[in-house]
Amino acid sequence: MIILASKSPRRKELLTKMGLTYEIIESTKPESTRETEPSRIVEDLSKLKAEDVLLNLDLTNDKYKNSLIIAADTMVFYNGEGLGKPKDEADAVRMIKMLSGNSHEVITGVTLIEIKLGLVTLKKSFSEITKVSFYELSDDEIEAYVRTGEPMDKAGAYAIQGLFAKHVKGIDGDYSNVVGLPISRLYNELKCIGFKENAYV
Repeated sequence: MIILASKSPRRKELLTKMGLTYEIIESTKPESTRETEPSRIVEDLSKLKAEDVLLNLDLTNDKYKNSLIIAADTMVFYNGEGLGKPKDEADAVRMIKMLSGNSHEVITGVTLIEIKLGLVTLKKSFSEITKVSFYELSDDEIEAYVRTGEPMDKAGAYAIQGLFAKHVKGIDGDYSNVVGLPISRLYNELKCIGFKENAYV
């Protein structure tokens, strides 16, 4: 059984594109970390999610005795400041104004926990970085975008795959990483651990 520790529709779509069959078990633990380095922050948060799901998993259940937990956390970083999901519309406007006409990094941390015969056999975390550049946006453009509601559940207050796409000047790196899950890196990490989907049944 492959378990996606996220309710994000974007991560669900990306994992489906990998041709994987999975179950969703969302972590409910509050997100917090003492890490300060960007890549370490998202890796630690993804690890927190994965371990929370593991803690609540019944490993005596035949359904889960051979499992792979996949958890991810995505943040936007600009000039050292981490931008998660905006608290409200004013915060979304603040974030987009900050990113307007500039380049920033989108970093996704991913944690894999493998379970075989009811025992944890692997814990691995990694992160992927993509650089994104925006065109300059006017105040009217920013406010009109925020009014759509799209940025309210997105790291950095924008959706590259949504209405905001027309403001993206360019990206350097994995597009899917900006959406929320670096599927090419994930696929290659899975290959490195000898992943075979039929092993988790």
